Amino acid sequence: MATHVLVPLDGSPQSWAAFDYAVSNYDGGAITTLHVVDPIEGMYGDYDSYYDAQAYERALERGDELGDQARDRADDAGILETTVLESVVETGQPARTILEYVDENDVDHIVIGSHGRSGVARILLGSVAETVIRRAPVPVTVVR
Repeated sequence: MATHVLVPLDGSPQSWAAFDYAVSNYDGGAITTLHVVDPIEGMYGDYDSYYDAQAYERALERGDELGDQARDRADDAGILETTVLESVVETGQPARTILEYVDENDVDHIVIGSHGRSGVARILLGSVAETVIRRAPVPVTVVR
């Protein structure tokens, strides 16, 4: 049975490192990239003081663009003939949405990038990777 790997993508260098790790190590299975649009972040423009009705649509489009970039990277790596690559864009709180996707889609492994925050920044901002590690029902590989 082929392994189904989930790679959350936010466009950061760390998330691309996680994707590249998955491409290198899980050829022959299925890789799904998941971009989560946080509805709170998607509602405001460059200035926090005004509502931007198109911000959510732009956030969804960015998720689609990340999926296209992932396909290009996988094609460059030469794995598309042996590996199924799917890209998904969901809306919700990132850690919760990742875990729900795992539960609902028969995922065997998660490969996630870590931003490497520590101290006060980690406490104040939280850590999607840490929440996923603590609550995931499947193995998680964290790539920095």
